[in-house]
Amino acid sequence: MLIREATAGDWPAIWPFLHAIVAAGETYTYPRDIDEATAREMWMLTVPGRTVVAVDESGAVLGTAKMNPNHMGGAAHIASASFMVDPQYGGRGVGRALGEHVLAWARAEGYRAMQFNAVVETNTGAVALWQSLGFQIMTTLPEGFRHPTKGYVGLHIMYQQL
Repeated sequence: MLIREATAGDWPAIWPFLHAIVAAGETYTYPRDIDEATAREMWMLTVPGRTVVAVDESGAVLGTAKMNPNHMGGAAHIASASFMVDPQYGGRGVGRALGEHVLAWARAEGYRAMQFNAVVETNTGAVALWQSLGFQIMTTLPEGFRHPTKGYVGLHIMYQQL
């Protein structure tokens, strides 16, 4: 697997799985009915942000991540990131590889920490992955996320000092 900068040409491969994941409404705080133009603007970042894709040897997009300062001004030294793995490639280490890549990027860019603002507590695979990469749950906003089948569930804020 290769992780590289995302290009405009990658968007047609990203959009179908990003759209399906968001429409399912189980893991992202994005509007479930997000349109393609809005999603592209939110996902395909420019400097100081960055968007990458993980691709296999044939060039197929397996997953993607975006990374950026979590805040502006006096808190711009804290990074954040978001990740999406095409479900057909789940369980193959794509999320872990993207997570490791993002952490390495944040360290190299001089960020002092990384904060995830909204990790749905029922997304146990993601929670376990981030904890295995050194993130801690700093707090959980009770009933902070409305899950389509489980009702109101907690929304974790996760953090790692770099």
